[in-house]
Amino acid sequence: MAVETGKRVVLVNGIPASGKSRLAAALSERTTWPVLSLDSIKNPFLERIEGVDREFNRLLGKASYQAIWSIVADAPAGTTFIIDAWFGFQPKELLHHYLLQANVRHGAEIWCKISAATAANRYQARLDQRLPGHPGKEYIPELVALAARAEPMMLTPFLTVEHTTPLDMDSVYKWITEALEENLIF
Repeated sequence: MAVETGKRVVLVNGIPASGKSRLAAALSERTTWPVLSLDSIKNPFLERIEGVDREFNRLLGKASYQAIWSIVADAPAGTTFIIDAWFGFQPKELLHHYLLQANVRHGAEIWCKISAATAANRYQARLDQRLPGHPGKEYIPELVALAARAEPMMLTPFLTVEHTTPLDMDSVYKWITEALEENLIF
């Protein structure tokens, strides 16, 4: 039996309100792989720190992103994580650095594609559920523009899913298991 020397990650990527968290949770339920979510790490700070503005929210986001990769780096070889984040808020080179630093040897990206109108509607509908410190209604025009230009990171094999149709988790799971068999070459 071969001894695994690296880690495996499934990057669930997409702009805000694209369905990442729902997909990550469904995948975790099916696989028992833990989910590391940018918001799950950042939100406890937003619950405790008052008066968080957009600039400080971005700083918390960057620190949360770094925390995710520190957790992956500290995990034992052979561990698989599902990482739920909008990876495009940071440079692709930083993700590449974190993948190398964390000794990730196998990876797959699920790109959650969404139309600008659907993203705006979903974001608007969830405004009352977001903690203070997250961008509010004023972010929607920026989100609409982001939806038009956002794209996957493409550092690993990637699969595009659209949440306008029912998600076929059997197909997604089959694709992920095949993609994770490949070694990443950086």
